[in-house]
Amino acid sequence: MNSTASTRYGQHYSGIAILFHWVLAIAIICSLCLGLYMSDLPLSPTRLKLFNYHKWAGVTILALSALRLLWRLTHKPPADVPMPAWQQKIAHGTHLLLYLLFFATPLAGWAYSSAAGFPVVWFGVLPLPDFVSPDKALAETLKGVHAVLAYTLAVLVVLHIAGALKHQLIDRDGLIGRMWPARAG
Repeated sequence: MNSTASTRYGQHYSGIAILFHWVLAIAIICSLCLGLYMSDLPLSPTRLKLFNYHKWAGVTILALSALRLLWRLTHKPPADVPMPAWQQKIAHGTHLLLYLLFFATPLAGWAYSSAAGFPVVWFGVLPLPDFVSPDKALAETLKGVHAVLAYTLAVLVVLHIAGALKHQLIDRDGLIGRMWPARAG
């Protein structure tokens, strides 16, 4: 992927940044959907299996988010695009909150699992340390915290998608092209 290709507003994000964006986007949306689906299931082997998948996704999202943040801190993104100051502030604020929730949501879920007495074993192979000792009252609190953070993340994802669609369909400014792989030629 050519990281120097131009769009109307300058360069694309690098190929690695684009890959992190789309892999995390898919993982987060799938994890949110899985969390919604499994939370209302009755206790069963299927529910337990889905909870493990959800935990695996959360740990993977956490690890990829750390790598993405490291990449972002060591690689300058394309310059901001011209837009009204209020839109720029909303965009920056939304991105900052998204990054915060990329970490806070899975960490709260991990802590909830620990407090509930269910260890996190990544992909059924790598046991991860518990954040807290088992504690039913704390588990209930952390369950609510994890849910609020997940719903907040879902709302911000929808806002992020809406903003991208606004730029693509209403403003027709090509901004969305910065996060698509550059075309050769």
